[in-house]
Amino acid sequence: MEVAGLVALACAFIIGLGAIGACLGIGMMGGKYLEASARQPELMNALQTKMFLLAGLIDAAYLIGVGIAMLFAFANPFV
Repeated sequence: MEVAGLVALACAFIIGLGAIGACLGIGMMGGKYLEASARQPELMNALQTKMFLLAGLIDAAYLIGVGIAMLFAFANPFV
């Protein structure tokens, strides 16, 4: 029973820390995009494309972590 409790705690850490990291990453990236587009408005379209691509990659990394946490939560290989 102790292993199941520790796995649940590990899943919570994976999801929680991943969410915090994704939020901070997207927030910093959005701020830098606004700064760059204010400095050089003619590059706004190219920068916007790169920003959305990176936002998708950041979210994908978080969702991979959620998938791994769900694997441990429902199909626990340690039990």
